[in-house]
Amino acid sequence: MKKVHKIGNLSFTEKELIIIVDNKEYTFNLSTISDKLAHATEAERYKYNISPSGYGIHWPLLDEDLSIDGLLGIKHFPIKIKNAVAT
Repeated sequence: MKKVHKIGNLSFTEKELIIIVDNKEYTFNLSTISDKLAHATEAERYKYNISPSGYGIHWPLLDEDLSIDGLLGIKHFPIKIKNAVAT
């Protein structure tokens, strides 16, 4: 399986998520990215799974998922097919 992102260390302050993605550190305000994470206990925040592809993070105790592309503001656009034939 091809990795979309390499996710390194993930940690929290009282109000922030700090994460290493593709060898670069990012800091996100919890109340901006997830109400569930903003109000979670430390134990709930640190019980997470990183997808094998590096696409996202799942917090099973909170039933919360965040995509790395979403956090980083990466947008994907559909591929345009040249000379498409209408049927």
